[in-house]
Amino acid sequence: METGFVSGDVAVLGVGMHPWGKWGQPFVEYGVKAAQDALNDATITWRDVGFIAGGETIRNGYAGYVAGATFAQALGWTGVPVATCYAACAAGATAIDIARSRILAGLCDVALVVGADTTPKGFLAPTWGDNPSDPDWRRFRLLGATNPTYFALYARRRMELYGATEEDFAGVKVKNAKHGLENPRARYRKAFTIEDVLASPIVSDPLRLLQICATSDGGAAVVLSSMDYAKSRGISDPVRVAAVSTVTPTYPNTVIEMPNFATDSAAVVAPPASSFRDAIAEAAYEQAGLGPDDLDVAEVYDLSSALELDWYENIGICKEGEAEQLIRDGDTKIGGRIPVNPSGGLACFGEAVPAQAIAQVCELVWQLRGQADGRQVEGAKVGLTINQGLFGHGSSVIVVR
Repeated sequence: METGFVSGDVAVLGVGMHPWGKWGQPFVEYGVKAAQDALNDATITWRDVGFIAGGETIRNGYAGYVAGATFAQALGWTGVPVATCYAACAAGATAIDIARSRILAGLCDVALVVGADTTPKGFLAPTWGDNPSDPDWRRFRLLGATNPTYFALYARRRMELYGATEEDFAGVKVKNAKHGLENPRARYRKAFTIEDVLASPIVSDPLRLLQICATSDGGAAVVLSSMDYAKSRGISDPVRVAAVSTVTPTYPNTVIEMPNFATDSAAVVAPPASSFRDAIAEAAYEQAGLGPDDLDVAEVYDLSSALELDWYENIGICKEGEAEQLIRDGDTKIGGRIPVNPSGGLACFGEAVPAQAIAQVCELVWQLRGQADGRQVEGAKVGLTINQGLFGHGSSVIVVR
């Protein structure tokens, strides 16, 4: 199959992030702050930017639907070309992919990628209006299935297939909470014990309140450039983005994915060699010419503490059914064999949907620069982020020194 992958490195000149929390301000404010910080980190001005890509949020009215242009206006009209994309939780990585592709195609030297969100209190809800043909509408309006329902289904699957325990899921939360203690941009900075987690209220059995990420406000931005542009500014060895994967599932997709409540049948057509989630990371590894053994650090999509265990296997740092042992042995904590979510993950940040994949890249860049004070993975040179959006939006980004 023709993949259409774009190969080549682009430099990360600058990164910036607005702290996560509940600030009660328009999302544009968070994105502009993150963008200004990224430009300052890159030591360039807004007028040096030749392209801007905005990760879109659909909960904030008109400005949300044209996020790229909204940020361009807020930063000051310069005539810069713009793109806006929405891919749910994969939106930020998709925006990075668009910007990287423009640079590698020679259409610009410098690109700014911004994502930001202001979220409602409580679970993410459907957009207004009736759309019975939309599976996301149906699962909310007909079944009342908020996101934690899915997280719990995935957790039960692990328990049935691999013998995962509630203590294993709690262990992920304890690890991430400890990692996030020293992260100044994280919303939640509090340590927990296994007992604390297991004493928190049940939300969707077997998952408890402390095992499910909250909705949050926040913003993040990265400045990307061609390698030649970086060298022209005296940066001979910048942190680089070596791959971006935005694959979709292959039929038949035999593992349930949000928002669907049924899988494809494999009665006539055999399942593909790789599941959807496995394929996301595999495509990124192929582009970068790297593999799981090359990773020093990873930022994965811990919408629930149980879901993080699935991603260990999907990105190839252990075999299927072995993720629980990694947590039990401390392999994924800072100082372990392959630290995962040294930022604290979504457990400590929460969901600011268009910003979270960009924020993961920011965190990896700080790791590779040795600037992740209090949460540094010593000697980190290669990192990976991974996200999954609704309706088969998969995204993975490999960042290397």
